[in-house]
This record gives sequence, structure tokens and C-alpha cells, in this order.
Amino acid sequence: MRLTIPLAAVLVLCAAPAFAAPDGKELFADNCSACHQLTGKGIPGAFPALAGSKVAQGDPKEPVTRVLKGRGGMPAFGADLSDLEIAKVLTYVRSSWGNKGKPVQPAQVTALRVAKVTGPKSSVLAH
Repeated sequence: MRLTIPLAAVLVLCAAPAFAAPDGKELFADNCSACHQLTGKGIPGAFPALAGSKVAQGDPKEPVTRVLKGRGGMPAFGADLSDLEIAKVLTYVRSSWGNKGKPVQPAQVTALRVAKVTGPKSSVLAH
């Protein structure tokens, strides 16, 4: 009987990672890599590279807006991803493949999501 409780604890601890929220790399792989590739190099002539992208690394307003609303052939993810998930995936993009962009905070995504509905806001994104 004494082995039952420790064994149950070990099983719960081992199973815990299966319930962990996906990180930016996983979100990118699941939602973005088909077009932008796992390498971030995109597909020339079809899907832009994110590796070395000035847009991806610059003012976070532009990439956040593109992910929320879509652009050109890129689908909108605003209805599919939470603000936290968008922040995670963009932080991953902005810090991968040699990119040197600052992290995106969920509050920055929320501000742009709300601004889309209520109109322009003051610069919440300037950090």
C-alpha cells in the first residue's frame, strides 16, 4: 500500500509536461512553419522569410497586426490564437535565426486587438 502513493505521484509528475501550454517554437511549428518553414527562410516568391526580416524584428505593432488580421495570403490568427499565444510565437520569431527583436508582451497584443475594435490608442507598444 505504501508504494501506491509514491507511484501515483511519479506518474502525475511524468504526465505533467503533456499538459503544459505550448511554447513559441511549438506554436510556430503548428501555425506558421508550413509557409515560413522551420528555418524561418520562407519559400522564395511565395512566402517571405522571417529570418533577418526587418518587419519581424522592428516595431512589434506591424507583426502583431499581421498575425491578428492576416495580410495578403497570410491567414488571420486573431480568432484562433490567444494574446499570450501570439506574444509567444512572435517572441520566438523575433529571437530566432539570428533575429534580435525584443520580446512581445501579451498586453501589446491585447492593445492592438482592442484598438482594432475601438479605434486608435496611445502607444502602448513603445517599450
